[in-house]
Amino acid sequence: MITREEQKKKRRNEILEAGLDLFIRRGYAATKIVDIAKQVGMSTGLLFHYFESKEKLYEELIKKGLSDSMSIMNDSEIDPLTFFEVTTNQLLDFIKCKPTFSKYFVLMNQAYYNESAPESVKNMIKDFDIYTPTSQLIKKGQENGSIRDGNPHALAIAFWSAISGIAEQMAKNPEYPCPEAEWIVDILRG
Repeated sequence: MITREEQKKKRRNEILEAGLDLFIRRGYAATKIVDIAKQVGMSTGLLFHYFESKEKLYEELIKKGLSDSMSIMNDSEIDPLTFFEVTTNQLLDFIKCKPTFSKYFVLMNQAYYNESAPESVKNMIKDFDIYTPTSQLIKKGQENGSIRDGNPHALAIAFWSAISGIAEQMAKNPEYPCPEAEWIVDILRG
């Protein structure tokens, strides 16, 4: 038998999933709290028991996206090329097997460029930087010859743009074939 606390957690997750889906399809400004409530089959008033505002719901999604994004770089002590091979395989597996993962990539990209995003979200995102640690890892790989020559920051942009583009396509079209991880790593391979 499901406990009251488990039921509440389940409903909260349903709200987050509905919000994520609507925010990436419509954008922050065009998504209304009533639309989110309707998608999960609850009244707007009940939804406010879980999240006090659309902004708080959006913040929660962004926090999760930031947390997941930065955890990717936690394994950067291994050989740089191995890191990119393992990370790319993991990312593409998540993108293929967990549609929500792709949606977070889309959400984070939208939030970064969205002028209508709440100030609280803009402040959370402004310091987010995946390119600097990636560039440092690329430079280390260039020094040992495993990663191609070139501007490390530009290579980091090429790598993450490829991953983001794939995530966006898979979020919109999950039936499409997912590219091979090796193709993405070849962007960097020396």
